[in-house]
Amino acid sequence: MERTKFYVTTPIYYVNDQPHIGHAFTTILGDVLSRFHRLLGVPTYFLTGTDEHGQKVQKAADAAGITPQQQADRTVVRFQDLWRKLKITNDDFIRTTEERHKKVVQKILQDLYDRGEIYKSEYDGWYCVPDERFFTEKDLDDGKCPDCHRPVERIKEANYFFRMSKYQDWLIQYIQDNPKFIQPDYRRNETLGFLKKPLQDLCISRPKTRMGWGIDLPFDRDYVCYVWFDALVNYISGVGYLSDEAMFKKWWPASYHLIGKDILTTHTVYWPTMLKAMGVEQPETIFAHGWWLSGDSKMSKSLGNVVNPMDMIEKFGIDAFRYFVVAEMVLGQDASFTEDAFLRRFNADLANDLGNLLSRLLNMITRYCGGRIPAAAADALSGAEEKEVWGIIGAAVTGMEKAVAEMKLNEGVTGTITAVRAINRYLELKQPWTQAKAADKTPLHTTLYTAVESLRVAAGLLYPVMPDKMAILRRALGIKDPRPNLAQLKVWGLLVPGTEIKEIGSLFPRAEAGQQLELVAQDAKKPAASVQEKKPAAVAAASAPAAAPAPAAAPAAAGVPGLIEFGDFTKVQLRTAKVMVAEKVPGATKLLRLEVLMGEERRQIVAGIAMHYEPEKLVGRTVVVVANLKPATIRGVESQGMLLAASKGEAMRIVTVDGDLSSGATVK
Repeated sequence: MERTKFYVTTPIYYVNDQPHIGHAFTTILGDVLSRFHRLLGVPTYFLTGTDEHGQKVQKAADAAGITPQQQADRTVVRFQDLWRKLKITNDDFIRTTEERHKKVVQKILQDLYDRGEIYKSEYDGWYCVPDERFFTEKDLDDGKCPDCHRPVERIKEANYFFRMSKYQDWLIQYIQDNPKFIQPDYRRNETLGFLKKPLQDLCISRPKTRMGWGIDLPFDRDYVCYVWFDALVNYISGVGYLSDEAMFKKWWPASYHLIGKDILTTHTVYWPTMLKAMGVEQPETIFAHGWWLSGDSKMSKSLGNVVNPMDMIEKFGIDAFRYFVVAEMVLGQDASFTEDAFLRRFNADLANDLGNLLSRLLNMITRYCGGRIPAAAADALSGAEEKEVWGIIGAAVTGMEKAVAEMKLNEGVTGTITAVRAINRYLELKQPWTQAKAADKTPLHTTLYTAVESLRVAAGLLYPVMPDKMAILRRALGIKDPRPNLAQLKVWGLLVPGTEIKEIGSLFPRAEAGQQLELVAQDAKKPAASVQEKKPAAVAAASAPAAAPAPAAAPAAAGVPGLIEFGDFTKVQLRTAKVMVAEKVPGATKLLRLEVLMGEERRQIVAGIAMHYEPEKLVGRTVVVVANLKPATIRGVESQGMLLAASKGEAMRIVTVDGDLSSGATVK
């Protein structure tokens, strides 16, 4: 469906909560969708905000000795600060304590009351304080709240009710007639299953004698509005309902309400019936995503396993966090967040595939083309290899468009990273380091242009997910506009030959467990590395001066100085790796840049063995590397491991393995 506008919302988050990965994910999802549609040229509006009324806010305020409004003002900044940190581009941030919202809620309440859609009656049943919801006896789960599984209280009091039951049959029919209304399909079926039971009228008030922090009922000032009835209205109050007719007509109905599966009923039963009673059109799609788990367990404050987005951002960077949550979750299903999973995806997709591709292309363009984008042959795309890689890039563009339309963003991201790997394979096949030796440079220039032009497209597809990093990548390719035009991603040849490339440092420094990463934006501001040639990690053990001896826990064996415990040795991870690419580091007489395949993982290693080995004679060899060494930058090239070598006098030999052993094997 070709859109004329795009309006997306997140739930408004309860102001007393601490922002966690669930909040962050929903908001990042809204941001990625918004950025994508803006780049398509579709008018876009993105709304988020906070829910600030209710009993929990009042209790927290009482405990702190301040007013509920002061409590809300104090805590709302948690979300506002996080959204700024995550580069969220929301068009509006609505707070339910704002007058613009309260006025709309009261107008709706008065209208529904005047038309008999709201009535007063006595309630006798069960109440969950944490969820601020009433439940009937049959709703309870073993006598507890069916949602949070905490104890409930028996309450008997007069209240006002919305005639929700009146719309049960209509809602069932509407859901059946509009399959895209609730997505994914199994959430749609879940709602229909809920509606098989008789629908009760909805209690929409709380007496001030029990809870006074809320929006006054305009027809009875002794009561305030139920927090959920109040909160749901934000989706229309935020775009001008009953206050700005032109604005409301422009943006409503919403394209997507993005929610977590735990608030499915309120959004797929309460909200549609409220809109029906108001005479307002329904949103196009209510999309419920799954939960983030810690391993196999649901995240819980009591279990102490809740992921704090702020902590992850400080450790790994903003764009890396955004990338992981988008790439990892199949929308609608639960996903697991562990640091190990994060590191695997970060190192494989970002550091090894995307970051290394950019680094090697910049190095080769600098070395072979004077630091300027070369010109491809006029018939470049007639070559079989060029045609194949551009075809894969084109499939990634189509795949991302389809992924956005079908809410399968993880598939779109996966397709783009697959395209990045195809560019790496293309370079291995064409071997520009060999082409550079030929007198005719046309094949070399065609190879490099094809690779860097393909990278331009891949970076454009990833821009909505990683806007800062992809803007840096585009700048490295000499592109002035940090934002891509998505229509141009289908066009070959938009990189202008002769454009000067920019050195940016390492886009995604490789990460290890417990390591805090440096942000590339910071790296880019650092002065260039000294021209003094550093000793490569690969031969440090053979040539570095001995460190001062540490006090020994026990006498060393005769003739064997510096004995270590077995536990010390096990800290070093030795793995086999196959050399895929070998080339000299520009301007360095002793250094070679190797690309090695370690199992399914690709790494770049700088080794001081150029005086002893011709690069082309290393390709195909299985070597031994230290896999868990902290990355180091040597002559502007990041080294992501240590190649083992032995030296005696002037002779040096790399350590290889005996026989046919697959790469990635553990060396013991």
